[in-house]
Amino acid sequence: MRQLFLAVVLFSVIVPGVRAEIKTEYVEYTSGDTTMKGYIAHDDSITDKRPGVLVVHEWWGQDDYARSRAYRLAKLGYTAMAVDMYGGGKTVDHPKTAGELSGEIRKNWEMGKARFMSAYNVLTKHITVDSSRMGAMGSSFGGSVVLQMARAGVDLDGVVSFYGNLSTSTPAQKDTFKPKVLVYNGALDSFVSSESIVAFNREMTAANVDYQIVSLEGAQHSFSNPGSTALGKKFNLPLAYNAQADKKSWAGMTAFFKKVFAQ
Repeated sequence: MRQLFLAVVLFSVIVPGVRAEIKTEYVEYTSGDTTMKGYIAHDDSITDKRPGVLVVHEWWGQDDYARSRAYRLAKLGYTAMAVDMYGGGKTVDHPKTAGELSGEIRKNWEMGKARFMSAYNVLTKHITVDSSRMGAMGSSFGGSVVLQMARAGVDLDGVVSFYGNLSTSTPAQKDTFKPKVLVYNGALDSFVSSESIVAFNREMTAANVDYQIVSLEGAQHSFSNPGSTALGKKFNLPLAYNAQADKKSWAGMTAFFKKVFAQ
């Protein structure tokens, strides 16, 4: 797929008390006729090529939260890219619009895969990335995207879903599903049904996937997004930040990627 860098904006942030320098870039690329806007972060003090991790946003679009996750991954030593699934770097501030945009992707996974792969190709070609070691993580809508990309056979070593939808109309197959999988759900998440968890377990087992699913006690949907409590109150949605669940899931993800990329 043809990739076109239309613009790159570079800037650096010095992390206090640390010699590492985290560099970030805003990049524009294309998927079909649509211009996409991504955000890449990496530690400039590391000279060796390192794994790349794609970060897929919640249904609000590629916002500050998604970019903060990419930045934190860069501090762990990866080159991370906050991808754009909507085009034009579009973000929304109302559930109705967010549902419409994310729904367009869910109804057309072929388009969703094309947009994901456009970002994947950009990241694998980044000068700092070892393209043989690639991972993906996503939250909510983004969690469902990374799981669906694994089902579609994308060459990834590991994927992590935070409170993502587990249901699918295209179950994992032994001969195409490649990555190891880690899933974090909130025990109080009303968006992820117990039935879907049972079905997901059956699906992963049938496809012989190396996976783990963790239920975090007391956590609701969007537990790792610090802005989710305010959004939940504003729109009367069962969303809430949970600092303990955020800390535990991030630590688990850190250990997971360290293990899969070492193999």
